[in-house]
Amino acid sequence: MVRRIVVPSRVNIIGEHTDYLGGLALAFTTDINLELNIKSLTADFIGATIVVNLWKAAGGYPAELTVNSAIPIGKGMSSSAALCVAIAMGANPEADKNTICKIAQTIEHQILGTPCGLLDQMAMVFAKQDKATLIDFTALSVKHVELPESWLFKLVDSGIHRRLTDLSYNSSLIHPHDHVTEENNRVRLAVCASANELGKLLNESHASLSKLGVSLPAMDDLVHSIQQTEGVLGARMMGGGYGGMILVLVSHQDVLPDALSMSSSGPARFEKVS
Repeated sequence: MVRRIVVPSRVNIIGEHTDYLGGLALAFTTDINLELNIKSLTADFIGATIVVNLWKAAGGYPAELTVNSAIPIGKGMSSSAALCVAIAMGANPEADKNTICKIAQTIEHQILGTPCGLLDQMAMVFAKQDKATLIDFTALSVKHVELPESWLFKLVDSGIHRRLTDLSYNSSLIHPHDHVTEENNRVRLAVCASANELGKLLNESHASLSKLGVSLPAMDDLVHSIQQTEGVLGARMMGGGYGGMILVLVSHQDVLPDALSMSSSGPARFEKVS
């Protein structure tokens, strides 16, 4: 038997560094995917060492595991979370969505050493086509929100790469309480915001992340330059920090023509191949 798990990458609109502090986030998934192919075996485990280790940690059965991914690594689009979600879903096909998210988080902590919250996993598992997912990390609940046609998102690669395992959130956070309080309010305002209003919220979010201590001067300079570009409504660093992608809200598609245009896709899915 061969089964395939397809997991989309994640774009977080707003609500960064809130998930592990019981906050809010507004995210959507894209059609840039990771695929895990699982071929059942009677014995043994075949595949890349890290993949096999994750699979065993998730309670997986003997199998040959093959991963193909278009999600860039170290760019803030949650490549590691996508892998862990795929592993968790494949190893536990009968588990409910919240359980899948928690298993994926646990194995990412244990095997990859990433101090992640539940943003990425919940965004991927609970996503809905053409919607954004509003996540409450205190209640571990989600609501789906309409994405206005005027919200045109693009991603700019900062060219600054990092590994989440290099980050130490506890040592880097300067004002976590203030940031989460203010960022939660920005998430609430974003749900009903116009494009211009959302752009201002993105700019405020980046300023708060910089103050939080999870940015770099080079990243701040690049974000500020993009924010000043004609047709850009707002921009901010996206992901854990210290590099990766910059999320940009533009007034029309001709702005930043070399950047990646983003649209909302569906959730992680389970397929039977044969």
